[in-house]
Order: sequence, then structure tokens, then C-alpha cells
Amino acid sequence: MIKQRSLVIFYALIIYAVAQLIWWAYYLYSLQHNRLGMILGEGSMFVTVFVFGAISLHKTVNRESKLQEQKRNFLLSVTHELKSPLASIKILLQTIQKRDLTKVQILDFIDKSLLDIERLDDMVENMLLASKIDNRSYTFPKAKFNLSVLVDSIVNRLQVTKCDCNQQVIDAEIEPKIEITGDKFALTSVVTNLVENAIKYSSPCEVVAVKLFSKDDKVFLQVADHGIGIADAEKGRIFDKFYRVGSEDTRNTKGTGLGLYIVKEVLDKHEASIKVKDNRPAGSIFEVTFALT
Repeated sequence: MIKQRSLVIFYALIIYAVAQLIWWAYYLYSLQHNRLGMILGEGSMFVTVFVFGAISLHKTVNRESKLQEQKRNFLLSVTHELKSPLASIKILLQTIQKRDLTKVQILDFIDKSLLDIERLDDMVENMLLASKIDNRSYTFPKAKFNLSVLVDSIVNRLQVTKCDCNQQVIDAEIEPKIEITGDKFALTSVVTNLVENAIKYSSPCEVVAVKLFSKDDKVFLQVADHGIGIADAEKGRIFDKFYRVGSEDTRNTKGTGLGLYIVKEVLDKHEASIKVKDNRPAGSIFEVTFALT
């Protein structure tokens, strides 16, 4: 509604300005017939500048409107993302408090609560890191560390059982003893976001493949899923802040739109690249490339 009102006012001002221009041109021409060339020249220059400015302003208004809409969707998503695990933790703790459970049951409920807490922790870390990146207050301190151990620990933490047969969702092939120089905290966020995204956009029981290997003085991290896939038109936008694949009206997956934005920003700071490829027969492959120095 606000956008429509703004656009109505915007176009009304344009119409008014054009009408004023035509009236003044006619008025000047009626007074000085011998200056038709000057009037046309000045008028065409004014129209050119005016049209260019109007188009630029229109694009700015649309861009700002889309950004505001994305921020509203972000707030709604964050609220939902916070509410779901908090409700789960509350129910589990109340069950422990009110029921006479066995030690095994209590430990199982505690484990589930800790998983929800880790999920909340990941989301908070994402928001804090995104804020620091935007404010340019994060320095990305770099040191040499074992990337193989890092990826393996993240895979084990995010390994979930979504099937009745307790099938493990993540299939990992991790080459041992791969070391790189980088910001371990920020790169932890990169790996976590890529793997979580793959799980999130996959159906239950669909395997997510994570591969880490070195080749030709480069390190490759591949995360492949068999999910909904990404259209070619959207591949160039998925790393934009707040952007999420699909329509807000039809999207079923949760998320804040910060994960892939953080991934791209962090990798840029490490002079690493990321590309998105289609998986066959369905899904996507995210491939990160680090140059060994």
C-alpha cells in the first residue's frame, strides 16, 4: 500500500513537471519566435536529464521497496526460527520435570534439547557475523588449521536421522590432513551453512554428499544434494543478503536468507571461490575452491 502510494505521487510529480515544461516552452516560443532552436535545444537537454533522473529514482524506489520487503520476511523468518526450537526445548524440559522418566529417557530428551540449542546458537552466530561483516568490524584473523578435522566435526554434529530405518543423511568423503590458512571461526560458519542448506532443501532420506579433497595445489569442498535445485535465473542472486530461492507464498523451508550471503563474503575474504552447479538428476552442487599457499 505504501509502495503504491509512493509510486502514485512519483508519477504525478513527473506528469506535473512535464506539463510545466510544455507550458513554459509554448510561452517562450509565443514571446520569441526567433529563438525556437534555443528553446528546443534547452528543452531536449532538460527532458534528457529529467528522464534519466526519473528512471534512476524509479529503480532506487523499487530496490528500496524490495529490500524493505526482504527485511520484513527476514524478521518473520527469525521469529519462526527462534520460536520452533524454543518450544521444543520447553516441552522436553517440562516433560522431564513432570513425568517419572527413566535415566535413558532423560538423557535422550537432554540430547534433543542440546541439538535445538546448537541450532539456535548457529542462527545467532550467523546474525552476529553478518552484522560484523556489514559494519566492517570483523578482521578475519587467520591462522593455519586442519580443515579435514573441521569438516568432519561439523558433519558429525549435523548428522541427523530422518528415516524410519535410521539412515544417515550425510555421506562424507574427507581426505585427511588437509591444512589451510584462514579464519577458523568464519570458515566454520561457511561449512555449517552449506551443509545445513543441503539438508534443509532435501527431502527426508535423501543423501547429502560432502567431499573434501586436494588436487593441483588446490583444496575443493563439495556439498551436493538431491533437493529442489536452483533455477539458472536465480543462481546469480542466491548470495545476496536476505535473498531466498522461490516465492515467499509457496516456500516451505525455513531460513533467514543470511547463510549464503555469509558464505560468499567469508570466501571473498579468503580469496576463495564458490560456484553452483546442477546435480543430476535433481538438486545442486556447491563447490568451494581454496588455493594452497
